[in-house]
Amino acid sequence: MAVLTDPFMLSNGHQIPKVGFGTWQIPDGDAAYQAVSNALSVGYRHIDTARNYQNEASVGRAIHDAKVDRKDLFVTSKLPADIKTYDGVMASFEETFTALDVDYLDLYLIHAPWPWSKIGQSDDEGNIEAWYAMEALYQSGRVKAIGVSNFNVHDLENLFTKATVKPMVDQIQYYVGFTEPKITTFAKDNDLLVEAYSPLATGDLLKNEMAITMAQKYGVSVAQLALRFCIQNEVLPLPKATSLAHIEANTELDFEIQPADMLTLNQFADPAPQHFHNETQG
Repeated sequence: MAVLTDPFMLSNGHQIPKVGFGTWQIPDGDAAYQAVSNALSVGYRHIDTARNYQNEASVGRAIHDAKVDRKDLFVTSKLPADIKTYDGVMASFEETFTALDVDYLDLYLIHAPWPWSKIGQSDDEGNIEAWYAMEALYQSGRVKAIGVSNFNVHDLENLFTKATVKPMVDQIQYYVGFTEPKITTFAKDNDLLVEAYSPLATGDLLKNEMAITMAQKYGVSVAQLALRFCIQNEVLPLPKATSLAHIEANTELDFEIQPADMLTLNQFADPAPQHFHNETQG
């Protein structure tokens, strides 16, 4: 359980719990409210949402009703990928702030370097303008840390040319068999924490025979193995679940994968090659 609240340290000194609870694809309303409530009840203190998930209001209600001290929580949301203007960022942030009903965000991310309708076609100028607004929000104190999601090496280098505050996080698709080594190495070399969304390969990893065999060796589930793999690679996983049993099981990560097995896992073939992969390899 302690693994959930053990921190990684961001480059600005802000601490972030090593495991986050993801809310992507959890519908607004009772589903999102109950999932986040359950997560907080079993010990999660890091909640990840986004404006595009359309569930910020329910996530915010669950956070308030949990009666957990705000200082003990880490709350992340994301700017919609289509917004690439300074004023647009500011307006969208106010919507997020109102929906979550918090007094500050711990982390605010640009959701992607490209509009969702133009995946892979980065907007260099727009990303820089959006980043200026992110820096302003950070300097205001309403956001404790800022970063990006789905940004590749080029996209990060583009921001570095103009940034006065460098991104602190890059949240990317990352799981056993798909560890995005180019962007992961570049991010870590530049003091960005890598966060892993879809750390279970959208469930496909759970059916992988090699992963099942290795999990049995440690007496854990494949999900637990996959999350521990991320942590031992110094990557922060964001598992999503809606059932209380799965939410609780994903907290049981107090074991160690042996170095030889980590090497094997890092050399896995992609267990979900048919899935869409964001273009963050370049």
